Amino acid sequence: MVEKIFFTVTVCLRFFSDYNKEQAPFSLSVPSHADGFVFFRGDDRYRLYINDRGVFFYGLPTTVNQWNSVCVTWDSETGLAQFWVNGVPSARKAIQAGKSVAGTPSIMLGQDQDTYAGGFDRYDAFYGHVTDVHMWDSVLSPDEIKSYMQCVVPRPGNVVDWNNLEYTKHGYVVVEPKQTQICP
Repeated sequence: MVEKIFFTVTVCLRFFSDYNKEQAPFSLSVPSHADGFVFFRGDDRYRLYINDRGVFFYGLPTTVNQWNSVCVTWDSETGLAQFWVNGVPSARKAIQAGKSVAGTPSIMLGQDQDTYAGGFDRYDAFYGHVTDVHMWDSVLSPDEIKSYMQCVVPRPGNVVDWNNLEYTKHGYVVVEPKQTQICP
């Protein structure tokens, strides 16, 4: 991937896990920030990091042993970030207003990066299934996010497009055809 400057970001994905500890389904690092744009999900909360600064989001409806749809947005101009989980929006919170995530991104699914493109900690690994990962360099509208929550990808991600993904597997990773029973 080439050098990028992100002033706005939306990441959407679906995950299934029977594990309720804090884990990172999506991680983007840049040379200057290991946690360029990373989110964790845990027992009762989600946590978003932008340029190594974090903020918590509480009270979102994540269910173990079921598919969960998640989108997270961030706009540098206002600094406002928001999660949507299974159709429920979080409160919007300010983080890194006026900043950008800049550099050559290293994107990992299922593993936090404690250093640029590395520094893996097995305790941060995601245990479960991930699918339909898309990333845009814009903030999707609430209507577009609602469509994603209903299993309709409004438009393929222009940074990460799950249907045209080039990837390298590390560790124990199984790639298999998409299951049909993902959305209600």
